[in-house]
Amino acid sequence: MLPNIAIIGRPNVGKSTLFNRLVGKKLALVDDTPGVTRDRRKGAANLLGLEFNIIDTAGYEDEDPKSLPGRMRKQTELAVAGAELAIFVIDGRAGLTPLDEEIARWLRSAKTPVVLLVNKAEGKAAEAGILESYSLGFGDPIPFSAEHGDGIADLFQAIQPYVENFRAAAAEEPTDESAPLKLAIVGRPNAGKSTLINKMLDEDRMITGPEAGITRDSITVDWVWHDDALTEEEKLDGIEPDRQVRLIDTAGMRKKAKVNDKLEKLAVADARHAVDFAEVVVLLLDATKGLEAQDLRIADHAIQEGRCLVIGINKWDVAEGPSKLFNGIRAALDDGLAQVRDVPLIAVSAFTGKGIDQLMKAAFKARRIWSQRVSTGKLNRWFEDAISENPPPAPGGKRIKLRYITQAKTRPPSFVIFGTRVDDLPESYRRYLVNGIRRELGFGGVPVRLIIRAPKNPYHEKD
Repeated sequence: MLPNIAIIGRPNVGKSTLFNRLVGKKLALVDDTPGVTRDRRKGAANLLGLEFNIIDTAGYEDEDPKSLPGRMRKQTELAVAGAELAIFVIDGRAGLTPLDEEIARWLRSAKTPVVLLVNKAEGKAAEAGILESYSLGFGDPIPFSAEHGDGIADLFQAIQPYVENFRAAAAEEPTDESAPLKLAIVGRPNAGKSTLINKMLDEDRMITGPEAGITRDSITVDWVWHDDALTEEEKLDGIEPDRQVRLIDTAGMRKKAKVNDKLEKLAVADARHAVDFAEVVVLLLDATKGLEAQDLRIADHAIQEGRCLVIGINKWDVAEGPSKLFNGIRAALDDGLAQVRDVPLIAVSAFTGKGIDQLMKAAFKARRIWSQRVSTGKLNRWFEDAISENPPPAPGGKRIKLRYITQAKTRPPSFVIFGTRVDDLPESYRRYLVNGIRRELGFGGVPVRLIIRAPKNPYHEKD
């Protein structure tokens, strides 16, 4: 278990740049436009060997709590309340502002310890800002440059005691060795992705509202889902009812031609990046709009990346003609995603919570299928039967010989078939083999990779 350290400050002081430097990757979106970050974002940081969780927060603004900036401020306050330390960032070049002083007053009333960091401190332009910062009452400030990395050693010395104290206190606590399910929630804007995650967590963790495109960064949240309906087979396999999940909320993905704003382009790219790191992708549809071409594009991207796909039809509580809608979407998916049959389709309501347990059950089952391996003996017995029942064609009167098959990897399940004249094997026969793998070997509903090669070994025939 690692301590949480939250980065706090008004908009555009360099919080996300600091976050990216500490995690060693460009995970948070960075732009000169104030207010790019809207939700809390957590990353694993390593500062000169010191490990901790770093939390990027939205810019702290004095606005109506019901407005979008007000809801962003609430998320920042929750981040500080759950952190072992807060890094209060101010802009050295701009000097102190009334909002900086307001944030300082709030932090002094909070129980979380504070380290003051003066960013953009390179050069003489920041000297006045550094001197002014002493008046905030947090002791000696740390002159820093998130852009260039100046001041890293001073920051290390400032936070080391808090990290070491946390680790000492947590040393006796047991650790959970089970790997959490990495679950990305994707879909078009306003499909209800953040609302669904809030319902799962039973808290207002993500900012939601009628405005489209509120979520920009891909936000990761750890969660424990309690499975009340474990099957006897799952119990025999040692599966516990409390299941670890790493939820990933993503920005809505509109049709590429409609994305003109620079920040939206970055957000969509970030969402696609989140799919690459997920194990299971939940594509959330809007029941009031049905299945659209953009939904199929998003689903196809997940499949092309080799990820398990589960489709949830959200807003089921307000859907008109639900039975007809469900059957229509099922038929459209079978036509539009012919490369993966039997993708799980679950009716859910982010508002009432209906279908969430079924959605999670389907997601964990998909990961089990995605991760399974078939023995070479069983695989080749199926392979021999498949070829015997439907032999490969003989284009131009020359036979295509398929000799044996092996499973090269899992996640996604990937198979290699060796034979001669494989370049002439028609795509229809390849689909026949893939469908057989799914149907007979238990890989239904997940992407399957099939590679066919001509081996360079003694069995290779020169005809």
